[in-house]
Amino acid sequence: MTDTIQIPADIKEGQFFYLNQPFVLESGKALPELKLSYSTYGKFDASKNNVVWVCHALTGNANVYEWWNGIFGDEKCFDASEYFIICVNVLGSSYGSTEPLSLNPESGKPFLYDFPNLTMRDITNSFELLRKHLGINKIHTCIGGSLGGQQALEWAVSNPDLIDYLVLMATNARTSPWGIALNETQRMAIRADKTWGESQIYAGIEGLKVARAIALLSYRSYETYQQTQIDHIDELENLKAISYQQYQGEKFSKRYNAFSYWSMTRLLDSHNVGRNRGSVEIALATVKAKTLIIGISTDVLFPNIEQEFMHQHIKNSELHIIESLFGHDGFLMETQKIERIIQNFYNS
Repeated sequence: MTDTIQIPADIKEGQFFYLNQPFVLESGKALPELKLSYSTYGKFDASKNNVVWVCHALTGNANVYEWWNGIFGDEKCFDASEYFIICVNVLGSSYGSTEPLSLNPESGKPFLYDFPNLTMRDITNSFELLRKHLGINKIHTCIGGSLGGQQALEWAVSNPDLIDYLVLMATNARTSPWGIALNETQRMAIRADKTWGESQIYAGIEGLKVARAIALLSYRSYETYQQTQIDHIDELENLKAISYQQYQGEKFSKRYNAFSYWSMTRLLDSHNVGRNRGSVEIALATVKAKTLIIGISTDVLFPNIEQEFMHQHIKNSELHIIESLFGHDGFLMETQKIERIIQNFYNS
């Protein structure tokens, strides 16, 4: 039985911020203009010191009450009656911000294959534009899991005085060769689609289904599939794990496009807080926020050694490893455990 999602009266989903001038990227290239889609829940307090900025994962969106309602909602850890909660759809994603299917104002056609590669610093630089536009000078808590945690950490390094509390879940300081290899394997599936290369928005959609099925194996664990996809009768056809993988690929293709997925996996590849900062260790030492790091015991995508590394090099940090059958997606599933850890973190 799932919890009922409690939506506050002052919900404002589907808001947009526009920059009508070139947005220069870390690569030196530029987007001709920029649009950010974002959602807010709750209100600022008198001094605007109650901001909780949520960074979403790879294929998430700005509507955090939809996908993280275990810790965001009425009487949850982050309640809009107490906090001003904001979540921004990252550039490149397919949920309202500038992405490969957006019209390029210079050509009047969708960017498609011409959409530039983005880095995590481009994402946090876009956040900075919105933050200043909203008049936010301090963030009480910046929280994210997976790619969301990478955004939060990059922001805490690039602007050390901005964030009071940093909550990083199932994430790392630099995308590993293992993670990059998984991303490239998914892009290989998209490239193998015979429609990839065509100038149409549905190009690569069959490859995208395969890519999602590949990714799912790294989001779950051996134990997850043993618990949920084992066949209890002797079947030679219609095995549960087969139909599950096919179903997940089909479902994903109805809400995402191959161009955005390509862009987002390249964004994930780019993550390295140590780039041009001396080293990852030097960069982590600059974090001033009081930091909570949470790992998932069965995470094969971001193994616990990566969270332990961050804990070793972020001075004011604490580390918790959650025992879970859910693999990497435990940061979305184990909300009761996470809520207790966060509350104890604040109380300490």
